[in-house]
Amino acid sequence: MKLKNPDADVYVPDDLSVAEALARTTHLAVGAHQDDIEMMALHGILQCFNQADRWFSGVTVTDGSGCPRGGPYEKYSDEEIRKVRVVEQRKAALVGNYACQIQLGFPSGVAKDGSSEDVVVYLRAIFEGARPDVVYLHNPADKHDTHVACCLRSISALRQLPEEVRPTRVYGCEVWRGLDWLFDDDKQILRLYDRPNIAEAVCGVFDSQITGGKRFDQAVHGRHIANATFHEADEVDKQERLSFAMDLTPLVADPSIDVADFTLALLRRTKDDMTDRIVRMSRGT
Repeated sequence: MKLKNPDADVYVPDDLSVAEALARTTHLAVGAHQDDIEMMALHGILQCFNQADRWFSGVTVTDGSGCPRGGPYEKYSDEEIRKVRVVEQRKAALVGNYACQIQLGFPSGVAKDGSSEDVVVYLRAIFEGARPDVVYLHNPADKHDTHVACCLRSISALRQLPEEVRPTRVYGCEVWRGLDWLFDDDKQILRLYDRPNIAEAVCGVFDSQITGGKRFDQAVHGRHIANATFHEADEVDKQERLSFAMDLTPLVADPSIDVADFTLALLRRTKDDMTDRIVRMSRGT
């Protein structure tokens, strides 16, 4: 795959060609920044780890140069931190045994420009080359502008695919807004069964973010434990770690569905559930 952006990077840990690495991909995640994939798509990473018939690939859309920085990275320039983050993302791909890791290297402004097709063109080419069964995206209710933009660009790219090569499931995952607010029937429960050591390792390689002042590694694992504990109020814990997601598959299957309307419908179902409970508990016995 030829990427025109000079800041783009393609890494295949076991040195296959990019085409071969993408072709074996069964689970694929598209994240806005370096480390987003590891926070939101651990389900796919762990499902595929050391499996002969399942392979995980990651796509990082932006160059990560605009991130906040502190500690030993406080005085790094945008270009210096960009280079560090590219290497960190490669390390995660190596530890997680990814089929392929592609970093498109776009500035955030390009990703957030809805009038530009640059990101969509590359994402469509990647989806066509990989033809994954499962895709992990940011969710459209995330509170980070670049995350939502990358979700929208990904949905646009997936909608352009012929129906026969579209993924069977598309998840909108948690990063800058948890999804415990979803009505339980709307939650996609992603169980994180095995290898907590791998989960910690792939998140732990992003030293520029962790030592630089954001304990994403602790926060994401704390969220997963909290999800598992607070998911069922009247039962003992059945899982140690859970990730929640939206099912975005209908948005890909039917391009006529408006993303905002789809998201607000989920919010209304939660609102209705809250209203019903308050009304029921306000009645006299």
